[in-house]
Amino acid sequence: MNLRPSALGLVFAAQALVLALPAAAQGFRPLPFTAARPAARDTGPRQADYIVAVVNSEPITNNEVRDRMARFEQQLAQQGQPVPPRAEFARQVLERLISERAQLQLARENGIKAEEAAVDLAEQNVARQNRIDVPELRKRLAADGIPLAQFRADLREQLLLTRLRERELESRVRVSDLEIDEFLRNQKNSNDPASMEINLAHILIAVPENANEQQAAQLRARAQRVLERARAGEDFAKLAAEFSDAPGAATNGGIVGLRTGDRYPPLFFEAVQALPEGGVAELVRSGAGFHVIKMVEKHQGGVAGMRVVQSHARHILLRPSAQLSETAALARLADFKKRIEAGQADFAQLARESSQDASAPNGGDLGWASPGLFVPEFEDAMNSLAPGKIADPIVSRFGVHLIQLLERRQSTLTQREQREIARNMVKEKKLDEAYVQWAQEVRGRAYVEFRQPPQ
Repeated sequence: MNLRPSALGLVFAAQALVLALPAAAQGFRPLPFTAARPAARDTGPRQADYIVAVVNSEPITNNEVRDRMARFEQQLAQQGQPVPPRAEFARQVLERLISERAQLQLARENGIKAEEAAVDLAEQNVARQNRIDVPELRKRLAADGIPLAQFRADLREQLLLTRLRERELESRVRVSDLEIDEFLRNQKNSNDPASMEINLAHILIAVPENANEQQAAQLRARAQRVLERARAGEDFAKLAAEFSDAPGAATNGGIVGLRTGDRYPPLFFEAVQALPEGGVAELVRSGAGFHVIKMVEKHQGGVAGMRVVQSHARHILLRPSAQLSETAALARLADFKKRIEAGQADFAQLARESSQDASAPNGGDLGWASPGLFVPEFEDAMNSLAPGKIADPIVSRFGVHLIQLLERRQSTLTQREQREIARNMVKEKKLDEAYVQWAQEVRGRAYVEFRQPPQ
């Protein structure tokens, strides 16, 4: 019985559904595009499509709701979270679509655009996240039955939503020194999952939804054998590549990534919170199957003496304007990269001459930076580089960047650096809270007419 996905499905981290939050709050954080297992195909009868709601004269159809539900069902199952009753689930997904549609309309009204070059870049980012090139990405999309035009349209919408949210919310949030002091006090000796940062590696032995007791028992035994081999010291990455049904396990060694405990499924956090680094938890059973989970890294956020990997980078920033479109800025920086790599130009000199950033007089040098200091799209590009390498141009809320990583080091955070990380964490939390209120305001201003309920 082969439970591995036949092809690599691709969805956006920005579309991750958190059903515990209000519909308006789902999907705000401007995260990089990532890969996930193919969304389960909706196997129910596909009747003639019909309109379920109208948002300011723009319709939302039943098939749109069903397609999004199928995607979210897959994501929730993989995270070990139960899917709500179908009627309630459909209502939540419809509310999500209404909120998105109202925001997209607001973005268009405000002249916010995502040029073709930005969509191309987002497509390249998806390919890079999956360690493949764009032609292979398109081949796999076709194998999954995802039209390229629809995929790029989804990318464009996510770019528009991210740009609108950043523009609307950035000015609403300020963080005071008193808030930082309180945050650091609360984190010390706290058992709150939000105060603990962990990095887990994970092997999923998937159990089909319609599996009988005998099949489930066989899969549990298989998972138990993998668990015993992991605890015996076998290379976890090799075990993940060989056995895991989780997407990307063959290339990422099952690594989930460093994040606060509250950003993991509660099942996972409860299983590992008492583990030391290198420990392997007892088997965890979720709606997706059996999970073998290893604690790769663990530390209490903001505690003195915390060690992190710091990056030393430099960049050239061009800000799009009436005189310089985003497409032209991307092309100019791509030409800069080509000239630098050919030895025909010097990065620092080009930065001094062209960069529209305060770092320009220093040749674009940004100094040593701890994780979380830069916006996600910048940090993702920087983290993908080996020292000395230059990334393809990327777009952030500040403009278009050309980034070179100079070096990396392990460093113990100073008190000042701890406070800067704390400032960013407090700001992120306040941005999420501000988003909930703002999204509700946008939703409240929209004219919404409900037609037939989704099925």
